[in-house]
Amino acid sequence: MYNNRRPSYGGQNRNNQSNGFRKFNGPNSNSQQRNNFRNPRRKRSFGVNLATHLFIKKAEPITKIEEVIVKNSFEDFGFDRALLKNVKDKGYIKPTKIQDEAIPEVMIGRDVLGIANTGTGKTAAFALPIIDQIIKNPNKRFIILAPTRELAQQIKDEIRSFTFDLRVYVTLVIGGSNMQSQIRDLRRDPHIIVGTPGRIKDLGNRRIIDFSRMDVLVLDEVDRMLDMGFINDIRWIVNLIPNNRQTLFFSATMDRKVESLIDTFLYDPAKITIESQKTSDNVEQDVVMVNRHNKGDVLIDILNKEEVKKVLVFGATQRIVDKISNNLIDTGFRADSLHGGKAQNKRQRILKMFKDNHIDVLIATDVAARGLDVADISHVINYDKPNNYEDYIHRIGRTGRANSKGYALTFVENKY
Repeated sequence: MYNNRRPSYGGQNRNNQSNGFRKFNGPNSNSQQRNNFRNPRRKRSFGVNLATHLFIKKAEPITKIEEVIVKNSFEDFGFDRALLKNVKDKGYIKPTKIQDEAIPEVMIGRDVLGIANTGTGKTAAFALPIIDQIIKNPNKRFIILAPTRELAQQIKDEIRSFTFDLRVYVTLVIGGSNMQSQIRDLRRDPHIIVGTPGRIKDLGNRRIIDFSRMDVLVLDEVDRMLDMGFINDIRWIVNLIPNNRQTLFFSATMDRKVESLIDTFLYDPAKITIESQKTSDNVEQDVVMVNRHNKGDVLIDILNKEEVKKVLVFGATQRIVDKISNNLIDTGFRADSLHGGKAQNKRQRILKMFKDNHIDVLIATDVAARGLDVADISHVINYDKPNNYEDYIHRIGRTGRANSKGYALTFVENKY
């Protein structure tokens, strides 16, 4: 289906290329232009009001993973033995910090407010005690809200990975997938519903979901849900769930929008904040000066470099993402695009191909900035600058994982 991963391009001589990414400045570049953008005091706006120096940071030398001090082992939580066996079989040795602090509070039925970044183990922090509750009381019902289809799918997959040989049933309710099959799943009365607010509200309006039976509500990546405009859907859903519910509220950031919901949704919550670095020390960040008319050529030059192995490219719109993808495929790269305009089954298939290394370059909108768990991405390239710094942090967080070094490159257009 695809041609050779690394085609020859324009007769270029790779031996004459340096390893520094800033050399990709297009045909009209000069050293003075590069120096302008190396100066953190010189702030310029290129459609998004973010200072260029925010995208430049050297990676720290990787020595060893710092030992995280936790109070509990998984045996200390009082999990059912079959669940504990599944945890161990999955290779979990000890809890992460968020799991160590949140699980005991969830187990005693307390509301939890957890502030922790993606990749800190939040899903297991609420999934494991939820599964344990179902084993001990199969009549309990749970609903989990997530901002994107990909994150909802990932949560469902994570829950199922812990439920081998257990009678715990979970269903996924998201847009872009066949509604009739979701209705059939819901009528089987699953213990856990995982979904996006829009589709869950739609099925609630059709009286397919009985919110009055829900014992526990989980809101994951709340800040992202608010950014995506789900606040009214969330309020509608929450108002239909009994007040004596347990609520688990997780967010990567604590801003005014998030704070405004805490008193409404939570009762005397256990407040847990896991300190994390704004950007990974393992990620080398740099800018690439480009002319607006040669961005595609510069991207191909970068992808042709030997050290660029598996790449996630972010574009601003669905149209741009598809255009980049089609151009790369025509040039001979194993590439595909991911965005909200594609059917969910196709999005899942493309993501699986990327995880399984059937494609090397995935071009995506910010739908892939959170909830995308691919361990071996070598480079993240911001073909278009993000809307804000938080989005930038989540984008580049897709690389430099599992204590490996990653690279984040941001295209900045010059005006010369």
